[in-house]
Amino acid sequence: MKVSFVAGFGPIVRDTAESRSWWSALGLELHEIAPDYWGLDELGGVNAFALWPLAQAAQNTFGTPDWPADLPTPQAWIEFDVGSAEEVADAARELEGKGHRLLRATTTEEWGQTTARLMSPEGLLVGVTYTPWMHDQAKSG
Repeated sequence: MKVSFVAGFGPIVRDTAESRSWWSALGLELHEIAPDYWGLDELGGVNAFALWPLAQAAQNTFGTPDWPADLPTPQAWIEFDVGSAEEVADAARELEGKGHRLLRATTTEEWGQTTARLMSPEGLLVGVTYTPWMHDQAKSG
């Protein structure tokens, strides 16, 4: 088998209205595709798929290899890339202004990616990011 691309990704939700509101705050224009099934097919594809060890995710987010006991242990991660490092900071402020708790404020990683992290109602570790080399690939591809 040869996988060509990730055809879809999304959380399994318990409270559709809460989840729809949360994900819409990221600027995702969700449409009702089927009764109580919301999504969009126009979002660009996945540029990276990786198995991220929980200890590394905790270290990157909280500075310790132990995931905090007061938060759900994430089962997956997803990152939404924006157009610049400044846009990550703007998005983080906007999300906080809408009442969302940042787990990690905007930070430029040692490898050059700018990230802010939060957690969805379903327990997904969500990053708002700017990944310069992926934008460079898009320009040259």
